[in-house]
Amino acid sequence: MKTALVILDGWGLNDDPGDHRDAVAAAHTPVFDRISREGATGRLAVTGRRVGLPDGQMGNSEVGHLNIGAGRVVMQEYTRIEDAIARWRGDEDVPADDADGAFDENEAIASAFDHADEHGGRVHLMGLVSDGGVHSSQKHLHALIELAAERDTPAVTHAFTDGRDTDPRGGADYLADLEAVVDEYGTGDVASVTGRYYAMDRDRNWERTREAYDAIVNREAEHHAGTAVEAVEASYERGDTDEFVEATTVGEHAGLEDGDAVLFFNFRSDRARQLTRLLADIEPEDETVGRWPEPPAVRVVTMTEYDKTFDLPVAFAPRQPADTLGEVVSAAGLTQLRLAESEKYAHVTYFLNGGREVEFPGESREIIESPDVPTYDETPEMSAEAVTDTAIRYAERDDPDVLVLNYANPDMVGHTGDYRAAVEAVEAVDTQLGRLLAAIEVAGGHAVVTADHGNADDMGTEERPHTAHTYNDVPFVYLSPAGDDGGKRVHEGGSLCDVAPTLLALAGVDQPAAMTGRSLLDDA
Repeated sequence: MKTALVILDGWGLNDDPGDHRDAVAAAHTPVFDRISREGATGRLAVTGRRVGLPDGQMGNSEVGHLNIGAGRVVMQEYTRIEDAIARWRGDEDVPADDADGAFDENEAIASAFDHADEHGGRVHLMGLVSDGGVHSSQKHLHALIELAAERDTPAVTHAFTDGRDTDPRGGADYLADLEAVVDEYGTGDVASVTGRYYAMDRDRNWERTREAYDAIVNREAEHHAGTAVEAVEASYERGDTDEFVEATTVGEHAGLEDGDAVLFFNFRSDRARQLTRLLADIEPEDETVGRWPEPPAVRVVTMTEYDKTFDLPVAFAPRQPADTLGEVVSAAGLTQLRLAESEKYAHVTYFLNGGREVEFPGESREIIESPDVPTYDETPEMSAEAVTDTAIRYAERDDPDVLVLNYANPDMVGHTGDYRAAVEAVEAVDTQLGRLLAAIEVAGGHAVVTADHGNADDMGTEERPHTAHTYNDVPFVYLSPAGDDGGKRVHEGGSLCDVAPTLLALAGVDQPAAMTGRSLLDDA
């Protein structure tokens, strides 16, 4: 083995927790403490423009792995949408972009409004309503409502509540903001409210997705409310926070009808695919999903490309970086292994490869199933041991030149808001990290340990748990084949785009010109 990249998903460095609980600092982590002393240690920026996001926006797993694999700052769709809106509003400080242009001139978005106008229908705006910035931005919804008013096209909103990347009870405020925008522009009334647990399932729990579908299309739901805020407040009274709001119809509106248009404004794809399939009548060929509904004849437009096989209008088409880490390693004739449990499998494959569904020559993949539980606080160890067992088996048998491995626990358990479980998750990862690093050392490999973003480093207070990612830097630790710093030091000011150049240098592979990051290691 030449080099290994170990990603501790959701493991941040909290320098000022205040009265918030830091599960990373509280956990017993003898392995991480040791390598921080004995290895070359630094920290990386993972937020805002340093990873291609708008200023002040926290990072996430998708953005993190894209930047890690690309070896350069990858401009995110979130930022491209923000810039297009700014151009529409006449902001001269935003750089020109001939491909994206101004928001009101976007062909796919305009086609949704045109379709509704031509058929006497309405535009159904749907997506996650929060400022979490991981799957969506409420500012984009507000802009769409403003655009609907400017065009005089009737519009309604189907709001999905967050509570995972935001405060678990922040939904009432987000929906109050939305209702104020609706009042200001006179369109975009909220027609349904559903928690992301149902509307944005990505694990083929089609019965959950169907609950959101029935509320949107058929106006069939277990609950009804007069306003969007009343919908979530009633959910709180039932003991369900934002993520778990059961499908609720709101007000007096018709369902989705022939001649209408759907504009799904989430910019992250994975949790938008299942509902999009139902609405666009794209039945998956590789699984049984029960009785497939027959949606109305509508035009479905997505903010970004949710799946290249969908053949739907896309407002902001993907820009996929070339010469990513995996591609360069493959071109050099080296072998590589991508390894994670199912919750993070797409991140070490699809996202690390620049958002491309491609498996390069010499690239092996192993997926370990995540535990089948409603939330991971029930099993904070998740599948970390099985992931490590697989890595050790490969190191002893096939000895890939480059290993990329993700431990999901700090992120996935951090999202539950359960502090004790998050501490256990961090400790479980530390234990497995020790086993893994020992195997890498035996195999004669360099090891790089880092994270894509923070999460478990801020679990909030007991009264107000924090379930979202953090703005904190993440660690970067280098261990030589001897298990020490190898006479190296980590330079300051690094970010995730510098990880791939570092790995290539350790593997003895030339860095391509397209990678603008630089190796994080200097001679001490």
